[in-house]
Amino acid sequence: MKSTKGLLLVAIVLFASLFFAFTSNSHPVNLITQKQKLLSAVGQLLEEQHYSPKAINDSFSRQVFKKYLGDLDPEKTLFIQSDINELRKYETTLDDEIHGADIKFVPAVNPIYEKRTNEVMALYKEILSKPFDFTTNETIVTDPEKMNYPANEAELRDRWRKKLKYFTLERYVQLTDERDKAKEGDSIKLKTNAQFEKQAREATLKTLNRYYDHIKATETDDERFDLYINTITNLMDPHSDYFPPVEKRAFDEMMSGRFYGIGAQLAEQAGVIKIASIVPGGPAWKSGEIVTNDIILKVAQGQQTPVDISGFETQDAVKLIRGDKGTEVKLTIKKQDGTIKVISLIREKIEQDEAFARSAIIKNGNDKIGYIWLSDFYANFEEVNGHRCSQDVAQEINKLKAEDVKGIVLDIRTNGGGSLYEVVQMVGLFIGQGPIVQVRDKDGKSTVLSDRDNSVLYDGPLAVMVNEGSASASEIFAAAIQDYKRGVIVGSSSTYGKGTVQKTVPLGRPTDMFSGKTEYGAVKLTFQKFYRVNGGSTQLKGVTPDIILPDEYEYLKIREKDNPSALPWDEIGKSPFQPWQGKFDYNSFVKKENDQVSRNTVFNQIKTNTEWIGKNIDNPVSLNLDKYKEQQKQLRTIGTETNNLIKLSTDLDAQVPEPDKDKFYNNPDKAKGDRYQAWLKNVKKDAYIDQTLKIVSDMIAAPAMPTASK
Repeated sequence: MKSTKGLLLVAIVLFASLFFAFTSNSHPVNLITQKQKLLSAVGQLLEEQHYSPKAINDSFSRQVFKKYLGDLDPEKTLFIQSDINELRKYETTLDDEIHGADIKFVPAVNPIYEKRTNEVMALYKEILSKPFDFTTNETIVTDPEKMNYPANEAELRDRWRKKLKYFTLERYVQLTDERDKAKEGDSIKLKTNAQFEKQAREATLKTLNRYYDHIKATETDDERFDLYINTITNLMDPHSDYFPPVEKRAFDEMMSGRFYGIGAQLAEQAGVIKIASIVPGGPAWKSGEIVTNDIILKVAQGQQTPVDISGFETQDAVKLIRGDKGTEVKLTIKKQDGTIKVISLIREKIEQDEAFARSAIIKNGNDKIGYIWLSDFYANFEEVNGHRCSQDVAQEINKLKAEDVKGIVLDIRTNGGGSLYEVVQMVGLFIGQGPIVQVRDKDGKSTVLSDRDNSVLYDGPLAVMVNEGSASASEIFAAAIQDYKRGVIVGSSSTYGKGTVQKTVPLGRPTDMFSGKTEYGAVKLTFQKFYRVNGGSTQLKGVTPDIILPDEYEYLKIREKDNPSALPWDEIGKSPFQPWQGKFDYNSFVKKENDQVSRNTVFNQIKTNTEWIGKNIDNPVSLNLDKYKEQQKQLRTIGTETNNLIKLSTDLDAQVPEPDKDKFYNNPDKAKGDRYQAWLKNVKKDAYIDQTLKIVSDMIAAPAMPTASK
């Protein structure tokens, strides 16, 4: 393992903020005053500590105005133009609110939003009460960016009519297709088109009812104010966020892979929250009173009033059930026999080990190759023995070495990042000592974070898999491996493009010293940018893989460069480093592999299909049955073909390391064991893993990789 000496200070700076942006007194204060203090504190924090703060002026106010209303009504099917005009008087005053003036905008929006929501609920029910005519020639625009707000209520109604007709048409075609494919004698064969049309409308109604019931059950004025603050932070850059207390806890849980709960998996079914599975040894299991399929009706925090969770989504219920260590949560449970019980549980530590690194051994011809999957760069710094991804990956490497693998594939596709400290440790598993990443603050001061341990845990052939969802810490890791020429990076045309560093700044008084929870949550603030050791930034540009495999998601506008508030790309000076030395001809190998991919019919077809979808995905959709079916036939044909291309017809020969077999095949939590096995099944079918294995086999066959330079 790598020594952590000399890096403790980095961990403290990056992951623990030891001050509060503002502190309230112990006396109750008016809610509006609390919100003013919160808003002003966030504004001051952004202006004084953000890496590249935008001026909070009338121009910024206009951006907040437009984005907040857009966030509330992303499809432009709620507000009409007169609503926007009525609110226009606040368009250039929001900067004043941020600087301490009375908050008027959100309180003015709330009644309009609630009025329109109630009207829309009545409107969609009324429209769906009557049959649709699928023979008329009309289209619907599905991209909100290409639409204005409805000019009046009549235009709003027509927009909803088309939207509901579109949803119903989708379901109607699915039903008629099922009838066409059914065998003679099946009951579905006897159903008429009119019956299917009615069934499709009823399904659309049910979906919308659940959606709006959820809004009614969970959305509050406070939540809309939290969204307002997030609109402001996100306009500074996409990664500066405000977390109310519950969301802050969820963020910490994600980063650490650890939370305090009852040890049960939940699932939403038909509008109710059920117990899907129970973790052996957890509070729910130890109570002996909770079993699979029990329905949770209410959740109470200790002696507080229970919250009815009817209409809640699973994630909303989870946030209520999880909490601080050793605290009480009371569940009102409906048993399968109809009896109702209130069960008291004390929250205990639950580790989300399914998110931790795992590995497999895959045979490619005569080569045994190790495969390691890492979902994020997690780190639990609060506990001495808390899980850290660098330590877990090191354990997986040792398991694979014990199996005598000849090469390793490290898969960080769709890995959104995490701990910068852990990246330094992880790169250090594969290289000797040297700089890993450069970090610059708002004043232009640069710091180099280096691995100072010259030992190398693994020095064999290495490939790192990335895609457009590989972001932040993933990009640092991939960039360092690429700059050192330690391994090859394989994946889509570029990674996500997030080159910024955030810290968490608590707001308000501490409410729980153990967890660091505070009364107003926290701001995740962008305060640094990071750079490759070669001086280039990953911001906007991301990392371009050495070997590019056309990706089925290439057409989606989901990268950093697609966000208008993203910070710009730049570069700084190079940090001196010694590339991985030896006989392996890195540049020639990369050229040879790219040439092979360029002749690969599977990946060429994926590229062609993706380009076609990208050009046609936002076209207006016909609401005429025949034309709609023709459009969908083209999309479906290409989509089905692409899905078939990315799945292997013959499974890879993959198995798990010996120490993990019980976890996969004899897990006391059967549902968890099933999920582990499903993961392995997906690995066996993945065409991208298969191609990367072939690349590693070519590396194995090439002149031997060198040892680290001394």
